[in-house]
Amino acid sequence: MKIGQLAKATDTLTETIRFYERQGLLPPPARTTSNYREYAAEHIQRLAFIRHCRSLDMTLAEIGTLLRFKDAPGAGCGDVDALIQGHIEQVVTRIRALRSLEADLRALRKSCSAGRVAADCGILTGLRKAAESRLA
Repeated sequence: MKIGQLAKATDTLTETIRFYERQGLLPPPARTTSNYREYAAEHIQRLAFIRHCRSLDMTLAEIGTLLRFKDAPGAGCGDVDALIQGHIEQVVTRIRALRSLEADLRALRKSCSAGRVAADCGILTGLRKAAESRLA
């Protein structure tokens, strides 16, 4: 199949497919006599694996590591477990940061009420003061 067919089959942009090839995540496809890329079923499966990993917010480096283990089925999977544990810890850290961000935004929202003019807006004042404190 050609790249457009692979893109459609996996709901992936053709430029993304080419990017994954350049990054070494997708193996280079065979070429036709007219030099078109010719993808096979294993490209669909591998691209689906990559896309699922991306949906779990894994980095390309993490995906590359997982693919190396996937390509060596006889290797131990302790490093795979460690990689996922590290990813979980990153997610937990980001969740904490997002909760803190949510609290900050809710506090900002409480500082203003409808019916005020922009010059008296507590949200804008709070944002300005926070920005100025970063400059000091």
